[in-house]
Amino acid sequence: MAEAGQKKFTQPAVTPELVASHGLNAEEYGKIVEFLGRAPNYTELGVFSVMWSEHCSYKSSRVYLKNLPTEGPYVLQGPGENAGVVDIGDGLAVAFKMESHNHPSFIEPYQGAATGVGGILRDIFTMGARPIASLNSLRFGAIDHPRTRYLVAGVVAGIGGYGNCIGVPTVGGECYFDACYNANILVNAFTLGLVDKNRIFTGLAQGIGNPVMYVGSKTGRDGIHGATMASESFSEEKEQRRPTVQVGDPFTEKLLLEACLELFQHDYIIGIQDMGAAGLTSSSTEMAGRGGCGIELDLSKVPMRESGMTPYEILLSESQERMLLVAKQGCETDIKKIFDKWDLDAVVIGRVTDDQQIRTLWDGEEVACMPIAALTKAAPAYHRPTARPAYQDQVQQLDLANIPEPKDFGAVLKQLLGSPNLASKEWIYRQYDQFVRTNTMVAAGADAAVIRIKGTEKGLALVTDGNSRYCYLDPYVGGALAVAEAARNLACVGARPVGLTDCLNFGSPENPEVMWQFAEVIHGMRDACLALHVPVVSGNVSFYNETDGVPIHPTPTIGMVGLLEKAACVVTPWFKAAGDVVVLLGRTREELGGSEYLKTIHGLTRGTPPWIDLKLELSVQTCCIEAIEQELLQSAHDVSDGGLAVALAECCIGGPDKPLGVHVDTHEMIRADALLFSESQSRIVVSVKEANLERLQELAERHHVPLLALGSVGGSRLVFQPLLQLPVEELRAIWSNGLTAQLK
Repeated sequence: MAEAGQKKFTQPAVTPELVASHGLNAEEYGKIVEFLGRAPNYTELGVFSVMWSEHCSYKSSRVYLKNLPTEGPYVLQGPGENAGVVDIGDGLAVAFKMESHNHPSFIEPYQGAATGVGGILRDIFTMGARPIASLNSLRFGAIDHPRTRYLVAGVVAGIGGYGNCIGVPTVGGECYFDACYNANILVNAFTLGLVDKNRIFTGLAQGIGNPVMYVGSKTGRDGIHGATMASESFSEEKEQRRPTVQVGDPFTEKLLLEACLELFQHDYIIGIQDMGAAGLTSSSTEMAGRGGCGIELDLSKVPMRESGMTPYEILLSESQERMLLVAKQGCETDIKKIFDKWDLDAVVIGRVTDDQQIRTLWDGEEVACMPIAALTKAAPAYHRPTARPAYQDQVQQLDLANIPEPKDFGAVLKQLLGSPNLASKEWIYRQYDQFVRTNTMVAAGADAAVIRIKGTEKGLALVTDGNSRYCYLDPYVGGALAVAEAARNLACVGARPVGLTDCLNFGSPENPEVMWQFAEVIHGMRDACLALHVPVVSGNVSFYNETDGVPIHPTPTIGMVGLLEKAACVVTPWFKAAGDVVVLLGRTREELGGSEYLKTIHGLTRGTPPWIDLKLELSVQTCCIEAIEQELLQSAHDVSDGGLAVALAECCIGGPDKPLGVHVDTHEMIRADALLFSESQSRIVVSVKEANLERLQELAERHHVPLLALGSVGGSRLVFQPLLQLPVEELRAIWSNGLTAQLK
């Protein structure tokens, strides 16, 4: 802790160059002067720069995000808090959220990914919930890019290193490779926690005179201006900004987790918030903003691990494993005892005030004073120009007459199964502890992960999903498909969706073409959420994912949670027994635009993504869920990337047991490559005992779902008569080793 009588802090002069270096334009600086009634000093400039950054203020996205449906019969807490919360019955609720840590992970992959995991864990347990499962969504550049192997290794190690140490299982996720991410990888982290629905805590400051307490690890200089960096485009120069990357310690986070959960058993606090992006600045101002009050902080009392730190550095540091809480008067000693027990700092550093200002003191002198509302509610909100990209019409043009059909469909299937986007990701997820806490019923590798809720019959299904290629070709359709596929993945294990969180990764909002993509994606997501009855309860926007003016493909990542009333009924994607009938729910159409087949085999990212009938999508999902609840199905698997042939292959080879073959005989009147590799939506491959086939047909008819009996399980080959037949052991070898062979 700083000592009294330390050297006086001299604030540097604020110049136009300094303002620009803080990411503020002239108009924004003018508004700051107007709010303050004077020019800001250096510390105040730093505070405004982080609070008005895209990362903290959502100044370019708020006008669109308000169009998403956020309410539902089971939503207890929607967007605006550290995490969303949904009621799941039996007096329990789940808190969940997804966040991005893209720029830090590109600069320093291990710590960037690790602190991304740490940050999302704190967002969950600050709500009073014990984290019980994590997922991730990863996007890397081309597999043969010289930096890809280094980034993959570092990111995966960082996720595993942090999650494994803290004892929260990483049960699933996704990983894609595309050249559009060569200079801007995406690391999106998701965590879910379980909480008593009557013991939910929020980030709220209230009660004039109540003490403000700092708890957790000490403050250092790591992560200063991390929120600002996350709100800027990349360049080669900015890749060197390693000091803006935080450094995490999962063992300290474990102590903080247990200390906070013990604290929540008592009636000691008004509110609590993680010191995440923008650190002490955002946590204090956001808590005061929600409570309609002011806050005073004595920065000289903040525990520090480095000497000579200034108020500016303390306010903007993003050191990890720290929380800010507003305590009830008289409870300070009891709170300190809890954190002393866990060997963590717990210090009163301020108080709640009635003047709606944030005041910061340093050695008895005021070094900053700003209106809370100016930093929160009155932050800029832009309705930026939008423009449909000039290339949009061109990339959507696809004449299948000019695409020759392959002569050897078996060779094509093998090439697809060995490609980095479709090959097994076991090399990645085997580095994660998937079974700690013994709740995991279905781990990574299935359509969705499933965890049991001990003490009940229920289970939770979790998935992350998204297809940036679709969004590049048609962002409206791509946004709708991302939501639909996530919900379909939940349906394949028997779960009904209860809520959605998102991580919206885009280029610069100052580019009208990027803003058009963003607006269209939100529109598509909204329509799908309404049609499928899924509320959006939390989320994150990550702009400026571009380097030297070249943006990534628009990448909305969807994290969705579903509820199984009877977890024992869960099914997995893999065929179970010879003689079972293989059935397709849904209809295959001649849709190859945006497909993995077109990209991998023909080197084309063109056409329009497969269209979706959202009414049919809901019917297919409902039919599958009801069939699982009635215990009719042996397996269920979503047909998505790679189409029907890849889905059938995965059903044969993806499970933990010896591969089972399948014999399919179909003569639909469409192109053979489309029959095999089209990514038509609203399709699920299921297997059923022959005795249950009639009941499944009746169920499909009741829901007006197309049903086609494809063939039967059995043998040692995948036979798609008359187009291909291949040994399943050979397919499993190609699929299992495809990613590792290319990362060597």
